[in-house]
Amino acid sequence: MAIQTLEKLCAIDNDIFLLTGDLGYKIFDNFRNAYQDRFINIGVAEANMIGVAAGLSLSKKNVYCYSIVPFLTMRCLEQIRVDLCYHNLNVKLIGVGGGLAYGLEGMTHHAIEDISIMRSLPNITVVVPGDALEVEAIMNESAIYNGPIYIRLGKDGAPIVHRTMPKLKIGKGIVINNGIDISIIANGTMLQTAKIVSDALVNKGISVTLISMHTVKPLDKELIEECVKRSKAIFTIEEHSVIGGLGSAVAEVLAQSSYRGVFRIIGIPDVYGSYIGKGDYLREKYGLSPEAIVNYISNAYK
Repeated sequence: MAIQTLEKLCAIDNDIFLLTGDLGYKIFDNFRNAYQDRFINIGVAEANMIGVAAGLSLSKKNVYCYSIVPFLTMRCLEQIRVDLCYHNLNVKLIGVGGGLAYGLEGMTHHAIEDISIMRSLPNITVVVPGDALEVEAIMNESAIYNGPIYIRLGKDGAPIVHRTMPKLKIGKGIVINNGIDISIIANGTMLQTAKIVSDALVNKGISVTLISMHTVKPLDKELIEECVKRSKAIFTIEEHSVIGGLGSAVAEVLAQSSYRGVFRIIGIPDVYGSYIGKGDYLREKYGLSPEAIVNYISNAYK
């Protein structure tokens, strides 16, 4: 969905360039054929890709870089920090395979620390869309957004959570359901799980506010403050380490709000997994299946 939306944007913006680190050949076939002068395959040289992107941006181009999350964020951290963030350049980083999406490839391809790393860098915006409609909306927003952005995607084929195209603005969360007992704040690949969990809890008689917090930085502090006022308990759900991600960002707000209710971060434990398997299998191992989360929240709320 991200690349298809980018193709449409290219038709109206001649300054858009797309760079990739030797990935996504089938995904890019249409884009490359239509805009071959604005598509560059850098090869297995991701750090160099960031340098090229910086140069293009300094030449007033609107640049997107695409790669698997660990290769894009961790392998290129120094270049992102010095070349992009320090100069506040207009480069968008599209990372695919967030969380445990590449479960079969092992821990080298798992992306469980990237949000923590990226949101600690000054000037960068960190966005984690929850379904294909949010991806499309964020891509449209990104084309007119000034400054570096990290857009973290899962893999194609994720379920649609929103019934219609959401009115999405970077930096503002989306309230999917309103409730008075607890608030669940989720994003990315766990938004669909959070919706299933929310529906199950409602059936148990617990009134739930469900929020898609697609932007982790800048965080929608006002929306979190609304949760503080109305909710006896607040839970975050993410496919990321419990350290430094969405939960930590929310905790930083709650720590300054004197919130006295229950707060829990639901995510991947502080470990490098020894399991190999598809995403659903790994999420179940780490307690991130809908059933496990429903039980956890029910017990914590009691």
